[in-house]
Amino acid sequence: MRKNTFILAILCCLSFFVAGCGEQHGDLRAWMSEQGKGQRGKIEPIPEVQEYEPFTYNAYDIQDPFFPRKIDQSGDKKGGPGVRPPEPLEAYPLDGLKMVGTLSRDKVTYALIQAPGKDVYQVKVGNYMGQDYGRIISITETEIQLKELVQDGTGDWTDRSNTVHLVESDKK
Repeated sequence: MRKNTFILAILCCLSFFVAGCGEQHGDLRAWMSEQGKGQRGKIEPIPEVQEYEPFTYNAYDIQDPFFPRKIDQSGDKKGGPGVRPPEPLEAYPLDGLKMVGTLSRDKVTYALIQAPGKDVYQVKVGNYMGQDYGRIISITETEIQLKELVQDGTGDWTDRSNTVHLVESDKK
């Protein structure tokens, strides 16, 4: 009986092998060939090659952004300070000048400015002082208001407000 079972098992295995030798996936192949009928691949045409146009670099005379620009203080047509004779207090930086008092004469208020060399100057509205073309726009008993003309990094001139305050004396 044992031999019969063994032979039966071998016959079953052989039948599986014989069944496996047939055409595999025949129905799938038939469906694919039916779906592919009349289908053709489309290939896009190669684009036209554009002709090379040479580029001429003309920026040799433009300011290099990696090197600082030297500020031109001679004045220019972009609203610069223009040409005029400098006043005595324009030779000193603004932080070196001290307002030490005021006085009035004929309805005009004057400010007394002490320069670093201990000289005292009288200034009125419209005078210039400091190295940034500071024009005096108002004088009160405690301060002088200036409008300075400075050049920014792009070379344009801009207005800047500044103030010089009265220095209180320590002597009593």
